[in-house]
Amino acid sequence: MDKVLKDERWKVAGKTIRQLIVELETFEDKDLVVEISADGGVSGKSISLVGKIDGKCMLIHIE
Repeated sequence: MDKVLKDERWKVAGKTIRQLIVELETFEDKDLVVEISADGGVSGKSISLVGKIDGKCMLIHIE
């Protein structure tokens, strides 16, 4: 596999709920506000709901 593609696979691989929980547990401050970004962190939107849609866990922002 191309080295660049292999090294950047994390960008599109996604995370499971289990992987996300493990990562979140490393945060010392558990009262931080959670936001989601679709532009690499330049801007963020609050997470309004967490739901299961079509067999996937969806973080949902509602304005």
